[in-house]
Amino acid sequence: MKHFDVLIVGAGPAGLAAAHAAAAKGAQVGVIDDNPLAGGQIWRGGPEKQSDARAPQLWHALHRADNVEFLQQTRVMYAPQPNHLLVQTPDAAHTVHYKKLILATGARERLLPFPGWTLPGVTGAGGLQALSKGGYPLAGKRVVVAGSGPLLLAAAATLKNKGAHIVAIIEQANTPALVRFAFGLLATPSKISQALQLASQLRGVPYLRNSYVHSAHGDGTLQSIQVQRGAERDQETLQCDYLACGYGLLPNVELAQALGCDTIKRDGQTAVAVDEWQQTSVEDVYCAGEGTGVGGVDLALAEGRIAGLAAVGDKAQAKQSFAGRAYWQRFAARLARAFALRPELRTLAGDDTIVCRCEDVCHGELRTHTAWRSAKLQTRCGMGPCQGRICGGATEILYGWRPDAVRMPISPTRISSIID
Repeated sequence: MKHFDVLIVGAGPAGLAAAHAAAAKGAQVGVIDDNPLAGGQIWRGGPEKQSDARAPQLWHALHRADNVEFLQQTRVMYAPQPNHLLVQTPDAAHTVHYKKLILATGARERLLPFPGWTLPGVTGAGGLQALSKGGYPLAGKRVVVAGSGPLLLAAAATLKNKGAHIVAIIEQANTPALVRFAFGLLATPSKISQALQLASQLRGVPYLRNSYVHSAHGDGTLQSIQVQRGAERDQETLQCDYLACGYGLLPNVELAQALGCDTIKRDGQTAVAVDEWQQTSVEDVYCAGEGTGVGGVDLALAEGRIAGLAAVGDKAQAKQSFAGRAYWQRFAARLARAFALRPELRTLAGDDTIVCRCEDVCHGELRTHTAWRSAKLQTRCGMGPCQGRICGGATEILYGWRPDAVRMPISPTRISSIID
């Protein structure tokens, strides 16, 4: 059994910042992550390869530290008893003991159903971006990037850099909201430089505001999409090989819920409730980063540092990061207001549109139910391999309900791991 003073789940920006802060105080730190490389989704491909200077700085400092151990390709299954986690590696299962636990489990894309969204060639915006970073061939392919939020621009820039032809970027937020958000960037100058850099990379790419994908069409694979232009109330057909569509991010709260941590509703999302020290309602358990509410890399780094220092008892130094956290929380609030989802997105799915992809459950079967539990018992919605991680976000928008429980094990698990 491995023993750590501070155990961190998640090796993205928040997890790395927490590990660095705790390790600098002499704590024995363990970092669990289910990916082969650290960095999470934001610094995917390894922090040492990122253009953001903070990423390689954190990585090299942690890599040199003899009191930090990374457990890559490791997934948490469940907590067999307090201050213990049962984890699974590619080869075996282990129990890990900790004094303090920091959850930095990040977020995932919110995917919303519309006619044709299950066609091959329709992916998440971040999903196709991640595939391209991993070597998936996109050179010469026609790609439409659609949904909502600044991540669309980052995804489009990556795909273009990999040789894809970006047909258009389709943003559901209206022009007044985007203008207000742009003026709000004056309060965060670093974001202005990022925006200008992305604009330069995407010069010449059509940017359709106040628009959204109405439907996708193709004979066995994606061939075209229908775009609803909100202002004109008419539709436009775009030919494409791929549609990368994502409507923002949803915090990953399943592990926190399984441990008994309280959650709250924030900006229409379910997030982990924490106090000023990033501590959850469960003793010895902290949470940092997107799990407490989607806010971007800068907020994640601030929260991770506070959590790491608080976990080792240095609250005086942790308090020095409060101002930075508050600064980026205000940015996150502006982001949420600007890119709030429009009501029309709730009306796109037809009765024959699949909502739960794992179990092939359609909108017509679900809309007659009043709660997640009823739908789950009678249709098997949310009972597939993803355990509601995809359809849960969709049902929250379509029907106003979300999964109300977490089933163990938290991640897909080998039978031998449970038996052992």
